[in-house]
Amino acid sequence: MEAALMQPAAAATPALWRCVGDASLAGHGQQRLAGVVRLGVARRAASGAVRGSSRLLGPVRALVSEGRAEDAAAGERAAAGGEEEEEGAVRLFVGLPADAVVSDGRGVSRPRAVSAALRALKLLGVDGVELPVSWAVVQPGSRGWFEWAGYRTVAAMVRDAGLDLRVSLRTDGDALPEWVADAADADPDVLFTDRSGHRRVGCLSFAVDELPVLVGKSPLQAYEAFFRSFADEFEDFLGSTITDVTVSLGPDGELQYPSYPPGNQGSHGYAGIGEFQCYDKYMLARLKRHAESSGQPLWGLSGPHDGPRYDESPESSGFFREPGGSWKSAYGEFFLSWYAGELLGHGDRVLAAASKALGGKPVALSAKVPLLCGPSPVDATAGLHGGYGPVAEMFARHGCAVIASGVEAQPDAAAVERLARIKAACAEHGARLAAESAPLAAARDGAGSAAGGVWLSAGRTRPCQFTYQRMGAEFFSPAHWPLFVRFVRALECPEEAHEDDLPASADGGERLTVPSAAAAAPQGEATKEVQTV
Repeated sequence: MEAALMQPAAAATPALWRCVGDASLAGHGQQRLAGVVRLGVARRAASGAVRGSSRLLGPVRALVSEGRAEDAAAGERAAAGGEEEEEGAVRLFVGLPADAVVSDGRGVSRPRAVSAALRALKLLGVDGVELPVSWAVVQPGSRGWFEWAGYRTVAAMVRDAGLDLRVSLRTDGDALPEWVADAADADPDVLFTDRSGHRRVGCLSFAVDELPVLVGKSPLQAYEAFFRSFADEFEDFLGSTITDVTVSLGPDGELQYPSYPPGNQGSHGYAGIGEFQCYDKYMLARLKRHAESSGQPLWGLSGPHDGPRYDESPESSGFFREPGGSWKSAYGEFFLSWYAGELLGHGDRVLAAASKALGGKPVALSAKVPLLCGPSPVDATAGLHGGYGPVAEMFARHGCAVIASGVEAQPDAAAVERLARIKAACAEHGARLAAESAPLAAARDGAGSAAGGVWLSAGRTRPCQFTYQRMGAEFFSPAHWPLFVRFVRALECPEEAHEDDLPASADGGERLTVPSAAAAAPQGEATKEVQTV
């Protein structure tokens, strides 16, 4: 049997990962695999779902429609299907490595390792995988030429493994093509800018969505061309293998401003208030016009003069302090409403472009929102001053599922309450709720206990699907893999899951383990393999 390949640990990058082949998973033959198959059977028995059945397609794979009337009907169907959704098992996806496709887009990194990993997940009972698709890889030049060969190969591998595929079309951060970065070098104001003039590399300002700042095209035109090329290229996979398509709406793919400090890894690793990102000339011009149309021209000269700094607490911020902070004044409400409205307008425009490109395709559209668990000032600087209600309403109009991003395997009480509020907003407006974990959530939480399965199965927080992030160097390690197996078991039978509840062989023998890739790979075999097409 073939063994998976990997680069030596000494040369590893964060994207390199350990994986095993059939021989590694089988251990001492098919006996050990029997316990794994049992998990997949349990998941499907619990939900009454069979791959390709109408029940599995249910509210999750709603068609993406173009008309508002059809969108409203889809929202009503999703709301009406809530009872059925509650009765079924949560669909579980696992994120594929960010570098699954090589940088020129023509091949797959370590294809045998990817194939072995897909088989392992299928045997474990996972429903599908998530594939991040980089705009920079697919469209390296500004002309209308796209390279999809490597991503098609991955889609075919997922199809052959019998798994579903959620595709994430990334247009943020390192997924911005070089020709877009060149446009930003020529006009730095196309990037978000904070109060001190720091530019946010990789984050195009929402104010330039419709302006021809990218080699004569607007970002929206460029996004739609990317989405449409994907839809055309993967026509034969849509609705069968590819069941879900996620589009990026901001930094880290989430609908929010990049309010955390430059160089920080994202809002999930930052506990401060954050700063407003409205100081590029295009955002300031929109603020000025809005103030003038509101009859308060002096309010549009700049952002708040007492706006917070990244490292400030609410108590030390002149804008947010209680009592007396200007955010509770007429000016504060004016600014925060405008700021949140700009975020919603951007999300509305991008989802409209995605709906237009994917209109009528048998896939479910989705996008991410951050699970912000800090005080309300954190929500305000991220652009969510109005809460999740307006976001859910906007998503529902486009038939788009709301993915709560950055969820821990064992969220604390505050996070669970925030999840419940997101779900309540989705239920009120007819939007579907999904969730995505923080990186290696089971290991981060320390024990991989049944708590993850309990909250995912609870009616007040149950999403229609959950994506566990992400395969990498640690995912299949002995330190993480058993915790993930336990997490999967807890999703299927949360009331029966225990700390030591790992799947055993049919005869009650040795539990499922995953040896290191070094043990799996034959001596003398190459350390890296790339499949080109």
